[in-house]
Amino acid sequence: MESDTILALGLGLSPPWHLVGQRLDTTVNPHILHLDVAADRGSLFACPVCGRACKAHDFTEFTWRHLNFFQHHCHITAKVPRTNCPDHGVLRIGVPWAREGSQFTLLFEQVALTLIREMPVLAAARIMATTDQRLWRIVKHYVGKAVEGLDLSSVSAIGLDETAAKRGHTYVTVFIDLDRKDKPVVFVTPGKGKDTVTQFKNFLLKHGGQPGRIVEVVCDMSAAFIAAVGEVFPNAAITVDWFHVVKLFNDALQKVRRAEARRTRMPKALHWAVLKRADGNLTEAQSEALAELESSDLLTAIAWQIKEKLRWIRKADTVQAARWRITSFLRHAREILAEDAILDPVRTALNTVEHHSQRIIQRWESTHSNARLEGLNGLFQAARARARGYRNTATFATMIYLIAAQLGDFFKST
Repeated sequence: MESDTILALGLGLSPPWHLVGQRLDTTVNPHILHLDVAADRGSLFACPVCGRACKAHDFTEFTWRHLNFFQHHCHITAKVPRTNCPDHGVLRIGVPWAREGSQFTLLFEQVALTLIREMPVLAAARIMATTDQRLWRIVKHYVGKAVEGLDLSSVSAIGLDETAAKRGHTYVTVFIDLDRKDKPVVFVTPGKGKDTVTQFKNFLLKHGGQPGRIVEVVCDMSAAFIAAVGEVFPNAAITVDWFHVVKLFNDALQKVRRAEARRTRMPKALHWAVLKRADGNLTEAQSEALAELESSDLLTAIAWQIKEKLRWIRKADTVQAARWRITSFLRHAREILAEDAILDPVRTALNTVEHHSQRIIQRWESTHSNARLEGLNGLFQAARARARGYRNTATFATMIYLIAAQLGDFFKST
């Protein structure tokens, strides 16, 4: 098989396009393989609007960066015609190997997106010998096009949570379709709180969804989120995910521990030990720290015992059992709390649980949770850490879509 035929097959060329020349430029480093593509003389071309076969009006030469040929960079050059359609006038046609306006082939862009899912854009740019700005333009084009085409007409249960975009209390709020098993992210917006829920409602309407069809929302105990959901999705039951209940008491416990550590000696290795199960995967030092804590009269021990009691609630197998256990938990916890102000964070946590008890109990009636969203937050933060941060929240939102949204066929020609 001749080399021209091999290269043409590799490029996926079909009539009227074919390979007419090739040369390797060794005067530059890295070397560049130039491939010249042309259409058969006298060919007719489809009008970009109506598809009518038309003669070429004129030609302009374009060059695209393609995937490397072995260790050599590869550039494709072709004279692309404008058609002269009787109905739509003179228009530039598209070529099958690249999208309109891009200086890269579709295969190059496909590989770029695959790399960017797994590594920082700057690292992918170094591998592909281009600039990170050019790769970001590729990502934003495909993600923007795919998000614009999302169909949300079947969405009936959503989860939402904020995740840090960068230091300084800058966040984005992520919304997921709880019924999607894979790539569940459907909307990402800068900020957190009430406005983000309204923005999602507008996005939902734009993409075929209906606020009245949303029957469940899983979120944390943020007053802003809960108030907004009640207004925007009046038919939805609000479920407080169990993860946030545990986090509430873990945070309270750490506040108690830090406050008490300022006035008395604390067991070593206690910082991480109190966040683990007493019968869990503890190091020897952590086991010794918990044993010392349990035998002490420290206020941190009381906070830890209350936090551990959550496991008893979690094991309830019916709604009625969960309701009774939460009531018993609140009563018992308040009975053993000392009057010391150091324990105020625990009192606040107990009041919060009492206020949201019905929404917490809803998790026993629901088949949904925010566990996947919490897991995805780890992926988002790992991507942010690998990239050493993103310039702005819009860029971070684009990366979240790329990682965890169902964006369909990225590489369909526009």
